[in-house]
Amino acid sequence: MATTNVPAEWRTQANLLRDIFGNPFRPVTFSPSWRTGTAVALASGMYESRDFSAMPILADALQDAGCDRAEVLEHCQRDGPHVRGCWVADLVLGRE
Repeated sequence: MATTNVPAEWRTQANLLRDIFGNPFRPVTFSPSWRTGTAVALASGMYESRDFSAMPILADALQDAGCDRAEVLEHCQRDGPHVRGCWVADLVLGRE
């Protein structure tokens, strides 16, 4: 089925599921050393405010901490949607 035939609501729901669960067929190993004070503060602030516009900044903080996982960095740099339960924010906050 072509994506043009898929209702917009279904695409939105699929994108939300990807934000929450990531790719279940390619689990990501997250290093505890990437949980720096800056990364945790950013993720925590986004969770509390429900404003995930700082996701690209979180990508920078994770990269500064040594994160080289493309899946993690690319997810943070995408436009979204990002919501509470975002798999990257959960990993940063230790909510695995």
